[in-house]
Amino acid sequence: MLKKIAEVPLLFYLVFAFTLGLAPFRPQPHLLEKLGMLLDGSLSRPVDIFDLCLHALPWLLLSIRLWLAFNGRANPAPPTDR
Repeated sequence: MLKKIAEVPLLFYLVFAFTLGLAPFRPQPHLLEKLGMLLDGSLSRPVDIFDLCLHALPWLLLSIRLWLAFNGRANPAPPTDR
C-alpha cells in the first residue's frame, strides 16, 4: 500500500489536500469545523463523522507521502548490478 502511495506525484496530494481537504472554503473549512466539533464533544451524528473522515483523508495521504519522501522511500534508486 505504501508503494502505491509513493508512486503518486506529491503535487497531486497537495492539490487534493487543499481542495477537498479544505472545501468549502467559506464560511469555515469543513475539516476545521468538524475538528472543533470533535474537541467540544458534539461530533456524534454519523454524517458528521463521515464528513470528518472525508475531509481528513487528503491530509492523511499527504502526510504519509511526505513521510515517505523524507525517509527516502518515495522514489527508491534502482538496483545496480555490481
